[in-house]
Amino acid sequence: MADVEMTTSASDNDWVCVTSDDGYSFLVRRKVASASETMRDMLDTDGNYAEAITRTCPVHQRGVIVEKLLEYLSFKAHYETVELKDDIPVNEFLERIPPEIVLELLLVADYQNSALTQPGQVVLPSDYNAA
Repeated sequence: MADVEMTTSASDNDWVCVTSDDGYSFLVRRKVASASETMRDMLDTDGNYAEAITRTCPVHQRGVIVEKLLEYLSFKAHYETVELKDDIPVNEFLERIPPEIVLELLLVADYQNSALTQPGQVVLPSDYNAA
């Protein structure tokens, strides 16, 4: 198989498929998937992983969880270049997380090494911190 060299801008605009355990498939830009360190490593062409060759990343979660994860990664990729962090509408995103999936979403975000979880703290709206 011939090696294909991709430029950063071309690879960011590539589409990749993210699949869930219950059969849902989501097409997202590589830039969005790469907002997750785990998916970025899976899609790294230098690693010769099957995911990089097929451009498909399996996420072993239900479709609703994968959908919300990808929504967050898209949000993160869109706002990562914003100068003032106060301009990022974090609460608008957090309000769209149904309380019944918060725990599952935190677990998958931790595995994907996404910024929904940060070392030593969990980023959640105050509504979810109630005992």
